[in-house]
Amino acid sequence: MKQPDFSPETLMLGYGYKPELSEGAVKCPIFQTSTFVFKSAEDGKAFFEMAYGKPGHDGEEMGLIYSRINNPDMEILEERLKLWDGGEKAAAFSSGMSAIASTLLTFLSPGDVVLYSNPLYGGTHKFIHHILTHFGVEVIGFQAGQSRKEVEKMLVESGHARRLKMIFIETPANPTNDLIDIDMCSTIARRFSLADKKVLLAVDNTYMGPLWQHPLKHGADLVLYSATKYIGGHSDVIAGAAVGSAELIGKIKKTRTFFGTMIDPHTSWLLMRSLETLKIRMEAAAINAEQVAGYLALHPKVEKVYYLGYTAENNPEQLAVFNKQCLGRGAMLSFDIRGGEKEAFTFLNNLKHIKLAVSLGGTESLAEHPASMTHSDVPFEEREELHITDKMIRLSMGIENGRDLVSDIEQALEKVKIPEPVLAL
Repeated sequence: MKQPDFSPETLMLGYGYKPELSEGAVKCPIFQTSTFVFKSAEDGKAFFEMAYGKPGHDGEEMGLIYSRINNPDMEILEERLKLWDGGEKAAAFSSGMSAIASTLLTFLSPGDVVLYSNPLYGGTHKFIHHILTHFGVEVIGFQAGQSRKEVEKMLVESGHARRLKMIFIETPANPTNDLIDIDMCSTIARRFSLADKKVLLAVDNTYMGPLWQHPLKHGADLVLYSATKYIGGHSDVIAGAAVGSAELIGKIKKTRTFFGTMIDPHTSWLLMRSLETLKIRMEAAAINAEQVAGYLALHPKVEKVYYLGYTAENNPEQLAVFNKQCLGRGAMLSFDIRGGEKEAFTFLNNLKHIKLAVSLGGTESLAEHPASMTHSDVPFEEREELHITDKMIRLSMGIENGRDLVSDIEQALEKVKIPEPVLAL
């Protein structure tokens, strides 16, 4: 059996690394250096020509130049990042937002239109509405549950169709777990592509990590991650990633070189460590999420639980999408507590083990208040329409003992006093 025929979880233990080039070390060392020595001036010239995309080097392998361009740790990490999604190439970044920003600015120009799904992570929402528009890119949003015909009609009637350049979606959506049909968006992208302009589909897959959803298999051109989350998995790194075709990733890497948004050697090394345990971590967290969701769904102080395992109850029209593109129920859930911000804060302030912190996908469980934290910059009316209200609490389930998590949630809910309903006179 050839090495590439192994499963991704097996390949994470050595793919892309040659021990003989590093004194036989079983693990890739940290190449903590800013620059690399060329064997000859001719090599240096050739490497720079390849780095800047000059013709005449087909089939040649670019050597190491400078850690803003390439580094052994970064290159080996990227070889492994592409495996879960089945992409040709991957690019690693200094953060999830640098991956998103570098990707969007690679392909969008003034006058172009980007179609995006709602809701989005608050940082992405801010970037699309306040940074892209500053550079003359027009933006138009749609919501989960809208049909292909409705979205296409909106594009045509708004006059955006001919200038559509990219569709950017986040599915499942943060923090509501709403699902966007990746195949549907791919169909829309193909419909509005022209001979000289391909409409790209980019998918933020952070909520599902590389394990539970593979957007490239459903027509996406690019998959984006905050690698801080499940890929890093220990709340000790900030990183991002993009996966796709060699052509598209090559263009993104050129942008990364000049923006300086590349990942550093030490963080690359830490992510290689984390990829080795990604599958078992994510599977353990998913078991805990199911247990916690089941407890919350029956609690009298909880109005609603936003969990992919309850798609049939919460969003029956999205069940077909879930069955088609999701390979698991995930480890993220949100719930509406009876009351509002006061009750939500009382719950959060009384957690004993679960940490009150933003981010997700780590080994420890985290809780936060989207309306006043991660999504606070989204306009109030928009938040309300998307059900990101003052009573919503988001949970990222870790790998602890599930019974302990339920016990902690139970004691925190006991501290919450639900306001009495006001009776009309």
